[in-house]
Amino acid sequence: MTKYLTNSIEYITSGELKMADLINIDYRLLSVLYRLGINMGFGDESVAEICNKHNINPSSFMLICNTYIYEGYIPSDDFMLSADPKDIITYLHNSHSYYILTELNTIENYINDLVTPCEATRKNIIVNFFSQYRTEVTNHFEYEESIVFPYIKTISSDDPVKEYRIGKFEESHSNIDEKLNDLRNILMKYLPSVCDSLLAIKVLSHLYKLEYDLKKHTSIENNILIPLVNKLENNDN
Repeated sequence: MTKYLTNSIEYITSGELKMADLINIDYRLLSVLYRLGINMGFGDESVAEICNKHNINPSSFMLICNTYIYEGYIPSDDFMLSADPKDIITYLHNSHSYYILTELNTIENYINDLVTPCEATRKNIIVNFFSQYRTEVTNHFEYEESIVFPYIKTISSDDPVKEYRIGKFEESHSNIDEKLNDLRNILMKYLPSVCDSLLAIKVLSHLYKLEYDLKKHTSIENNILIPLVNKLENNDN
């Protein structure tokens, strides 16, 4: 298996690796497959074979996977430039839908059930905190969907947009996972004992999972998408 070695860590850069072996390295990559429309049942086919079947650049796919597997992953310039930014955008777009329509909906339903026995003031604090967070996340995603992603799609076209540069996004880009830590602490420290403990565990588990995934999401944007687009912009000049 061909790998790229840097800082004593071997990163996966070869599409020859079997997809099943890749998933066994980190089961959380199952969510990556889902968001890229890759179904189970790939037998002994390689990463490259599966990606080609789904019209996905294998380097784009491996960049995303390495971000999930390795903490603080920074790709080499050559490997990064072999990727297709449109594939990265597709993944991020599908992640937005997954967060909003699946994860946040699930957490919201769990929280509403969890705080049912609470007195009104405490219930409102928790419900309103989550509602405000959801609005913040939705606004964050809407900016990327309406401004950033459409711009990046023009980079490789015959008529690239000149009025916008990825540096504007980089300057204003903020983390959206930090408030989840605040919500977790509120629940762990101040949730009354009348609330269902098993349901509380479900809520906290989903919050931990979402926080982890959002950190990886931000890493893909900060360490792959933004540097890649920066280089493509410089090549156009």
